[in-house]
Amino acid sequence: MRNRSASVLTLPSATLAEQAYGLVKQAIFDFDLMPGDRFSEAEVSHATGVSRTPLRQALQQLQREGFVQVFPKSGWRVAPLDFDVFDQLYDLRVLLECHAAQRLCQIEERPQLRALADVWLVPPAERCMQPDEVRVLDESFHNELVRASGNAEMARVHQEITERIRIVRRLDFTKRPRVAATYDEHARILRALTRRRAEEATRLLAAHIVQSKLEVRHITLDMIYRARDR
Repeated sequence: MRNRSASVLTLPSATLAEQAYGLVKQAIFDFDLMPGDRFSEAEVSHATGVSRTPLRQALQQLQREGFVQVFPKSGWRVAPLDFDVFDQLYDLRVLLECHAAQRLCQIEERPQLRALADVWLVPPAERCMQPDEVRVLDESFHNELVRASGNAEMARVHQEITERIRIVRRLDFTKRPRVAATYDEHARILRALTRRRAEEATRLLAAHIVQSKLEVRHITLDMIYRARDR
């Protein structure tokens, strides 16, 4: 794990657990800590500059969320990639997002769709092709569709799913054809929503998410190492 202690040394002690949580989680997403890697609290404490007590609180939170595992007397481990769990999370995304799409076709005022169209309904020459930036834009697209439906609890659950799958989602956008396909598919979904074609929008959205789910199954250890070394 790369040393990040300089970023936390000046923080108030009350925020250290939250900061440690964010740093360790980001290290997992960035593959500084690889799936299956074992580490000790002392190692992470040294790398982050956070003392053991707030760090342990952060790790316990990450354990509850499924990002790390603890082994008594032998330390911690980054949770291995569990593709069966990812399948279930993607299936849940289909349910939540398709319901949101149906609601969006019924809501009268939908300024969010205009904002999303400014990002995704652009000529090919104006598309962003940087994988990390596209991943952020993609997350925002799906999160905004759910938030725009007006159900705050559904948006909260969807955000939790987004966090859980981020580690594999970023690998999807290391493949250039997937970036182009994402733009094309998002454009078709937005056009269907704009025209209030609920059945078409939900069909396109479900197919889009299922394709992402299938791509996750193609992830290899070599892809992870290459993503980390980029």
